[in-house]
Amino acid sequence: MNIFKPCVVSLTWLLKDTLGETLDELDDPVEFLIGGHDLFDKIEQSLSGLKAGEKIDIHLDPEEAFGDYNEMLVFLEPKNLFPPELEEGMTIEGHALPAQCNPDAPHDLIYTVTEIYPEHVVLDGNHPLAGIALRLQLTIVSVREASSKEIEKGTVGVGFFNVQPLAPGNPHLH
Repeated sequence: MNIFKPCVVSLTWLLKDTLGETLDELDDPVEFLIGGHDLFDKIEQSLSGLKAGEKIDIHLDPEEAFGDYNEMLVFLEPKNLFPPELEEGMTIEGHALPAQCNPDAPHDLIYTVTEIYPEHVVLDGNHPLAGIALRLQLTIVSVREASSKEIEKGTVGVGFFNVQPLAPGNPHLH
């Protein structure tokens, strides 16, 4: 079966930056809806017409992937507003930011704690791969028809590089 809209593809990948450093490797296949919002447009276009067993290499410029890095999405906030277990690398949902944080911080983003100082923390609302051109080696493991429920939802439930699940015991820190 060839890939067409709408269908579900099962993929594995190797993701590298343009210097060849491996950023992510997926050995166990994951399903994505073609014709929904699970994959970037360029990836969907590159997969169109292919079938299981084929491999492709795709170059994604930042604007085709996670966008350009936006310095206006970086905020320095007082450390005492956050729980003591806060660590670099954790993520915080924007709607869960303490009320005393910068009111210009959009509430629809997920912020990564990039640095912790004695009195302040740095919150970055950019995706960790924003501003980076990517090289993606995809292997098509299988292709199947999409169910009516998947088509209606526009997803099989997995977006491309979603943020990690919530940390145990805390509904807002990741």
